[in-house]
Amino acid sequence: MNIIDLRSDTVTKPSKAMLAAMLGAEVGDDVFKEDSTTIELENYSANLFNKEAGLFCPSGTMTNQIAIKVHTQPGDEVICDVNSHIYNYEGGGISFNSGVQAKLIIGNEGRLSPQLIEPAINGDFDWLTKTTLVSLENTVNRAGGSYYTVNQIKPITNLCKLHNLKLHLDGARIFNALIESGDTSKQFGECFDSISICLSKGLGAPVGSVLLGDKEFIKKARRIRKVFGGGMRQSGILAAAGLFALKNNVTRLKEDHIRAKKLENELLKLNYIESVLPVYTNILIFNLKADTISGNIFEKKLAEHNIKISSFGKNTIRMVTHLDFDDEMLNKTIKVLNQIAI
Repeated sequence: MNIIDLRSDTVTKPSKAMLAAMLGAEVGDDVFKEDSTTIELENYSANLFNKEAGLFCPSGTMTNQIAIKVHTQPGDEVICDVNSHIYNYEGGGISFNSGVQAKLIIGNEGRLSPQLIEPAINGDFDWLTKTTLVSLENTVNRAGGSYYTVNQIKPITNLCKLHNLKLHLDGARIFNALIESGDTSKQFGECFDSISICLSKGLGAPVGSVLLGDKEFIKKARRIRKVFGGGMRQSGILAAAGLFALKNNVTRLKEDHIRAKKLENELLKLNYIESVLPVYTNILIFNLKADTISGNIFEKKLAEHNIKISSFGKNTIRMVTHLDFDDEMLNKTIKVLNQIAI
């Protein structure tokens, strides 16, 4: 049975070449800082973004939560967009792990600007929470894969420096953004105090994210990772997959974007589609006409053809293209979408 899985770009399976890299990895005990492949991944990732050091972690949620913990103190406040992953999809970790609260801003398709951020920065009064951190997401998952360019971020960097705020990037799909913007990873690295990059989304690794920053930040982060239960032993087996992904699977992300755009064009033609968010990268979010077809029925109709999708609300659907979704699968999906037209 050939399953077409469009629920997320996290559903990919390691290729034979990636598995071979994992099998041949040199390993040691990373808690003792003796896993050479993990060290290589951390250094390679840090160099990509011109950062001093990196820390390999099991997930992007962990890297984000560690960064928040290091940058803040209990009672502080982090500014983020209302669509942010750190607020919506990390189990309340902002408050649970760090004792801080989020100040939510409605951005432009999930993107913030200095004009939106500055009024949200609290003054230095005893009765106000202390604003200490701004967190951006690139690309923005809930906003349909919209992305920032370096030129959009630099003014935010300058604002944060002016107000002595730290700036963190949830770069879960940062390479998708770089492919579209044409900016370099080093340019992005210069803008942020810390960056989380994910290896298990569009890049196709089975697990893992890397947190980047200066040496002092990563030293503190390593301790927090241990507190969070994220210290790993022979993690080089997983790190090897991440290295393979970074070296081989970045430029091909453009293929995912092209396929997502083709799906968008087809969706816009269908009479049961109410609206489609603009497709910038590999994420499609669209609304069904409530009086025509429900989300549940739509999902079931696709499932009958072995196509899996993700519900983002009662009548809101998300599809995500990835390296295990090829042109043959694209054509079949388009065919099925047209077959169920009302």
